[in-house]
Amino acid sequence: MDLGTPERERPALHGVVTPRRVAGLLLAAGVAAALLAGVAGGLARVGVVPAVLAEAGWLPRAALAHAALMVCAFMGTVIGVERAVAARHPLAWLPPIASAASGACLLAGADDAAGLLLAAAGVAFTAVNVLLVRRQPAAHTALLLVSALAWLAGNLLFAAGASGGAVLPWWFAFLIITIAAERLEMTRLMRRRPGAQASLQQAVLGLMLLGAAASGPWPLAGGLLYGAALVALAAWLVVFDIARRTIRAEGLPRYMAVCLLGGYGWLAVGGLCWMATAAGLPARDAALHAIGLGFIVSMMMGHAPVILPAIARIKLLFGPVFYVPLAVLHGSLLLRLLAGATDLRWRADGALFNALALALFAATAVGAAFAWRRRHGGRQAPTRTP
Repeated sequence: MDLGTPERERPALHGVVTPRRVAGLLLAAGVAAALLAGVAGGLARVGVVPAVLAEAGWLPRAALAHAALMVCAFMGTVIGVERAVAARHPLAWLPPIASAASGACLLAGADDAAGLLLAAAGVAFTAVNVLLVRRQPAAHTALLLVSALAWLAGNLLFAAGASGGAVLPWWFAFLIITIAAERLEMTRLMRRRPGAQASLQQAVLGLMLLGAAASGPWPLAGGLLYGAALVALAAWLVVFDIARRTIRAEGLPRYMAVCLLGGYGWLAVGGLCWMATAAGLPARDAALHAIGLGFIVSMMMGHAPVILPAIARIKLLFGPVFYVPLAVLHGSLLLRLLAGATDLRWRADGALFNALALALFAATAVGAAFAWRRRHGGRQAPTRTP
């Protein structure tokens, strides 16, 4: 770009195909493919196979790689893109490119290549976060670096062929600590009690990392520690998060608060179920999906109207319709975890409605984007670094 040319004199590039736009479209396609394949694989795991996918050769591989597709190829890529936008460095795009490519390898049955790509993504993503910490030394950026290290640990274990019991605590720690770091940043808007930050970093998240490290060699002790850390983190977030105040607001702030506080409740449920699973009770599905859907997807739904303008320049017009997919998500989780605990048919139905909640949210976001363009004459949202 010619920095000597004023912005108003530069020719408009709308509709022009450039290498950057092609790369962006390919990356977006990889994210969408990972999400769709991960959801289809999850449905196949509970016995729900749509007729249109019954003969798909990749579906059994998607079922086996369900967690890797959802956590790494989908969420890891999305978070990698967000961090690359913040870093403003060309090499910062290597992690999301590698994690998106790993999804294609998993669906093709090239598990070794997928493991190598995820290991490379973890190393590069950690380097990006080191850069961000050096640029902005703060408690929340330090926690983002810790989350990157957790993803790296999980990816290295995955590449080495470790069991899901050893890998999943690290992968979930990556997502959970990322969210905790972002919420810690928001608590700067409130008066924090003395010791609040230290209790989060040293006690709660330290206990989580200790539990993740112990889960491989000592599943019982590691699972109990990890689950207890999740319950403690849920309590910390309820006590200190700004959502306690914004729940009394109107419009988008209130919607975000509903998403956050509901997610914190599911995080506590997931922690209790994680401990129950470690103790030998049949609560694994409840533990994984209370966290993965109830907590993480609730956070995604709540933050999407803010994050999309920052990383994709897509502005959403908020309206009450956003509560519909959120209600379907929570209702279907209750169905899956309560009725599905004793009847596999209800679990399958709950999983199907989980997928419907994601589809409804995607449709709501697309509709809100078009509504914004109609109201504001197609003007793009201003860019903002998260």
